[in-house]
Amino acid sequence: MNTKIVKSDEVNAITHARDILLNGGVVAFPTDTVYGLAALVTNEEAVSRLYAIKGRQHTKAIAVLMSHMDKLDQVALHPSKDALKLAFDFWPGPLTLIVPRHPRIPGILSPLPTIGVRVPNHAVALELLAETGPLGVTSANITGGENTTTAAEVLAQLNDRIHLILDGGKSPGGIPSTVVDMTAESPVILRQGPITEAQIQATLA
Repeated sequence: MNTKIVKSDEVNAITHARDILLNGGVVAFPTDTVYGLAALVTNEEAVSRLYAIKGRQHTKAIAVLMSHMDKLDQVALHPSKDALKLAFDFWPGPLTLIVPRHPRIPGILSPLPTIGVRVPNHAVALELLAETGPLGVTSANITGGENTTTAAEVLAQLNDRIHLILDGGKSPGGIPSTVVDMTAESPVILRQGPITEAQIQATLA
């Protein structure tokens, strides 16, 4: 396929990206951390394509991005009070919470009964997510490759593998989100990122 780059502020750019996703395609777009590679969360074939495009093992989960924390009940099953506290304080933002996976979320996204979820703090991402609903999103790079922060960097790694890149300029963060497992008795940081352990502990104190 020929990968197309469209400026996110072009007329109908978001609508075009939405239509591709709703029809089983794969789209890359900017977030507050790095560029993400997305498929419709309920389309197992499209999610499987994400794994193939990246060369990612199916034993590794793919997170879900949402437009607002009020969509959490579509993705998570009975998230804890502490998870809700962190979501309230840090969303939208670079914090991924591992929570119990809702039965409507296909198991292909995670080999465990849990799922990573967050709300990104980026206007383009939020506008697209508001149009599509929750998306399965992974970093827009080949597994083992450098994280991508511009449309050109995405194209360099994924050209001809994906349908569309929404060019929203350089991602402001450049560092993947902090990942916190909220399914254990106490929160466990699985990946350090922009949100620090001290900030998490302060919220939960």
